[in-house]
Amino acid sequence: IELYITLSRLDIKKEAKIWVIQKNTGAEEKLAQKKEEREKETKENNITYKMMQIAQIRKLSLWIFFIPFLSINICLLISINFNFLENTIFSVDQIGRSDFTIPYFDGSLSISRASRTFPQYLVFKPAMILTSIVLILYWIKTNTLIKSFLHSDKNFFFRTWGIMSAFFLTAHSIFLGVEFEIEIIKLFKRVFLVSFILAEITAQASLIFNFYKIREKIFNYYHPRVLSLKIILISLLILIA
Repeated sequence: IELYITLSRLDIKKEAKIWVIQKNTGAEEKLAQKKEEREKETKENNITYKMMQIAQIRKLSLWIFFIPFLSINICLLISINFNFLENTIFSVDQIGRSDFTIPYFDGSLSISRASRTFPQYLVFKPAMILTSIVLILYWIKTNTLIKSFLHSDKNFFFRTWGIMSAFFLTAHSIFLGVEFEIEIIKLFKRVFLVSFILAEITAQASLIFNFYKIREKIFNYYHPRVLSLKIILISLLILIA
């Protein structure tokens, strides 16, 4: 009987040990499953976040194109249709008037001439200042996107130059059409324009360089041909500038 009781106790202990092991194994499996689910959820959230950032950047890019494009062409229409505003408070300045022209082909009317006089500058200046604000947002958003790909907290070179280009554009727009007798101020007006062009090209070139470095990480978000076309475009702009 004692032998039977002893064997029974050993069986109970063995079964209890097996049950504890199974319980621990089950708990570990649940923890591993929860960890895997959290990692999957985090990954999906990161992808969603990046896609949202890219969508916002695309929208900003379109605004950066359309705002100047529309404002310049409105100024052009005012210049060649100045007679419609004759004898009104918006009578077009003589310098800003032009016969019918298509400056994209004949080059007979410059953007400066079409936009720096009254009333065209009422359209052009606010549009350029608005473009500057959108430019700043574009570069900040792009900087944030690159940081999310690299899991970095540092701000990149292109962000600084991009924001600087926006400030130069704003300064140039404010002084456009304002006549100064002091030569140094006239020089600054030209410096602001040249600085805007050089700063923007520098920012774009730096951005392309960073995109190229992480091209494998952004493969699922950007088509390789888009990156190649952007490299060609920036290279042409550098040569022309």
